Amino acid sequence: MRLAVIGTGYVGLVSGVCFSDLGNDVVCVDKLEDKVEMLLQGISPIYEPGLGELIHKNKERGRLNFTTNLAEAVQKSEIIIIAVGTPSLPNGQANLSYIEDAAKEIGESLNNFKIIVTKSTVPVGTNEKIKQIISKYSQFPFEIASVPEFLREGTAVQDTLHPDRIIIGATSDYTKEKLIKLHSPLSENILVTDIRSAEMIKYASNAFLATKISFINEIANICEKVGADITQVASGMGYDKRIGSSFLKAGIGYGGSCFPKDTQALIQIAGQMDYDFKLLKSVVEVNHEQRFNIIRKLEALLGDLSEKTIAIWGLSFKPETDDVRDAPAFEIINALLQRGAKVRAYDPIAVGNFIKYYNLKAVEYCRNAQETAENADALCILTEWDEFRNITPDLIQSWLRYPNLIDGRNIYMEDEIKETQLIYYSIGRPNLNKGVKEANPILL
Repeated sequence: MRLAVIGTGYVGLVSGVCFSDLGNDVVCVDKLEDKVEMLLQGISPIYEPGLGELIHKNKERGRLNFTTNLAEAVQKSEIIIIAVGTPSLPNGQANLSYIEDAAKEIGESLNNFKIIVTKSTVPVGTNEKIKQIISKYSQFPFEIASVPEFLREGTAVQDTLHPDRIIIGATSDYTKEKLIKLHSPLSENILVTDIRSAEMIKYASNAFLATKISFINEIANICEKVGADITQVASGMGYDKRIGSSFLKAGIGYGGSCFPKDTQALIQIAGQMDYDFKLLKSVVEVNHEQRFNIIRKLEALLGDLSEKTIAIWGLSFKPETDDVRDAPAFEIINALLQRGAKVRAYDPIAVGNFIKYYNLKAVEYCRNAQETAENADALCILTEWDEFRNITPDLIQSWLRYPNLIDGRNIYMEDEIKETQLIYYSIGRPNLNKGVKEANPILL
């Protein structure tokens, strides 16, 4: 099939590249000329394992192209996929301006029948608004559909090519059949729904996963007080098929471009319908507070943090991505700077994005993990990169001025810690913690 993908962010670029790898002719559209030029050279503008190789492969085979010319891309395609960003507005609502702009340009460009598919995460009813906008600017026939994405950054290519399920929200039989044919090489688990239900499935799924993360973090906090081990508790819970083992890893909370944005947007959607989504509000509050456990433990260990040197390993919100949007590292580092601490930071991939996105000029960004930790008063691990897992605790101890290690992602096991002199704190594993006293909650 001939596809045009509008937007080359994570969703649009990965989707377009993977569709081309299935044998479709795909053109990806973006307004940023520098970005398109980079892609035309076969260079991926985002760090995502396996993506660069697929871009090069499918460009070479003539199935994948990139352009700034939306009109030409639309006119040469059968299916138009909208995959532009829907960032949060200050009030938490989804910003639909990019969606509306894309719909207007698509309407102005139509030359015959097209299927318009929305892959961006949008509030319920948005596809109907897209239909109204396109109809305003075109007399040509078209159909709309919602096919939400469920990819995870860091495993986006794998998730796109081998998804758990495909959700297709459509009305006409022709559109349903066409989209089923397009997606059938990816999965046999294809669920066809009405459009509004498809839009809601995306938000409901992310809200539920965010709830699991906040729930297990609350259980971890209780484990610290009662002397239980959260890793064993989560393992025991995960054997229950009704619960499952995924998203039960305690830590410093979720971040990234999806969960924070989508939970806030769903709260706003509910509020607009005069429904107070109390549970999801609590999920968001718990997640925000969880990251400040790092600050509380540092103050319990060091007292006044002024002039203390704190080393930070990990700036991306998760490993295998350079995405720093709403990464816990930002609020933690900002809180340290506000307390007068000297902060050194390192990430294998995301330093450049972190500097660009947050502009924290007081931070000293280092070239490697050792340089970051040497002669620091404490080390905080905020992202579970394999590079950090492969550094032994006794080596960390040799680098630090004082042996204080805050493991915000529980990457070390008891056998690795017990032979060291490290003062060690992890999340929800009090039996592993050495020399860390419980601190009273601090108002942040």
